[in-house]
Amino acid sequence: MKIQRSEHEQYIRNIKLTRIKITMTRVLILIALFSMWEIAGDLKWVDPFLISTPSRMFKSLIQIYKEGTLFTHIGVTCFETILGFVLGTVLGTIIAVLLWWSDFLCRVLDPYLVVLNALPKVALAPIFIFWAGNGIKAIVIIALFISIVVTIITVLSGFKEVDGDKVKLLRTFGASKLQILIYLVVPASVPTLISALKINVGLSWVGVIMGEFLVAKEGLGFLIVYGGQVSELDMVMMSIIILSVLAYFMYEVISALENKLTAKYKY
Repeated sequence: MKIQRSEHEQYIRNIKLTRIKITMTRVLILIALFSMWEIAGDLKWVDPFLISTPSRMFKSLIQIYKEGTLFTHIGVTCFETILGFVLGTVLGTIIAVLLWWSDFLCRVLDPYLVVLNALPKVALAPIFIFWAGNGIKAIVIIALFISIVVTIITVLSGFKEVDGDKVKLLRTFGASKLQILIYLVVPASVPTLISALKINVGLSWVGVIMGEFLVAKEGLGFLIVYGGQVSELDMVMMSIIILSVLAYFMYEVISALENKLTAKYKY
């Protein structure tokens, strides 16, 4: 018994040690990349005006912070992204459930979903802006439209991949369609739902930044456009780095949710 316990403890320690090694390696790679970036700019191997350097970006960050607008820009972009992400995921999942529920409706709308998925979403952005006006509403609608179609297709595909024999078994025992959905289809589709969430993280950021490029007066997308217009590429690169960090943290939240749901619905 003691031997088994000792082996289990050693196994846990090995897992923790591996995680620490992975994290440290990631940090070291990041430090090395930024160091080489700074050195290349200082030694004029590359033009620091065109690609900036970490020190120049940090100075730009401090300058915007002193102006008192840094957290406003970050907050606006995060709010728009989270709102577009939540709306796109929830509405897309609801529509996918309706299409799974009605096979006739699914067959009717299938070609329209294919066309909407293939359509360049950027082309419709001016139309959304004209409908909703300049502001957060238009930006959120753009982010919503970009993510909702992918959500519908991804979640619906996951629902259809559920084992048909299990569905027939539940029907044999008299289960209703709602019970099949709740107790079989949704739990079996958790990996697909998580995949949809991860995809929507990136799509929501794309939609929001694209919308801010077109109509925003504040936000990280606005800073990128403004920095390009006034040739402040340090501001542009700084905004891109902040976007990368925010997107990473949002992705990590989804990963934490994935671990909890996977443990709950594992069978």
